[in-house]
Amino acid sequence: MRILLADDHELVRDTLAAYLQQSGEIKVSAVGSFDEARTAINNSGPFDLVLLDYTMPGMHELDGLSEAIRLNAGKPVGLISGTASPAVAEQALAAGAAGFVPKSMAAKSLIHAVNLMAAGECYAPFSFLNQKPPEPETPALSTQLSRREREVLLCLTQGLANKEIARQLDIQEVTVKLHVKTLCRKLDARNRTHAAMIAKEGGLV
Repeated sequence: MRILLADDHELVRDTLAAYLQQSGEIKVSAVGSFDEARTAINNSGPFDLVLLDYTMPGMHELDGLSEAIRLNAGKPVGLISGTASPAVAEQALAAGAAGFVPKSMAAKSLIHAVNLMAAGECYAPFSFLNQKPPEPETPALSTQLSRREREVLLCLTQGLANKEIARQLDIQEVTVKLHVKTLCRKLDARNRTHAAMIAKEGGLV
């Protein structure tokens, strides 16, 4: 079986090639860019399987995949990647990729995947495709507070009354009351004392 492996990371490329050639039944040609892969297919193809790194130079996302499929005379072309998302993998499969192989895959699984794709089967790890996207991070509470709100909050932790806070910050007492009300809402605090406690425990001041 003749395989073309295209990956711009030399260590990854050499490691994957070594894994594949251990079986003694796979001959691997390795290149470091899509331009080199195009030349290899034109000069030595078609290959029984072409494996392309999704993010290597010249790929232009899935454009490189489509071109390689056309150049490899109907023989399978798959993607490998260490960073692409399940959504990208699904798009690649829909675009005609023979499979999608995460670089984190164990050596035995990699050889199994290669054999399947070379035999005309479609390969993609079910566990990878069904990964849930990461939950968006909640902004740090401190970033939700304005500079003035943090100043008022500091005064609350010092046990100052509204009139004292107004005098210290040189603002109107009614403004202090509004800030305290806003702080209680943002901190989900029951009252000013609870807000001060949350601030201390959360390291906000």
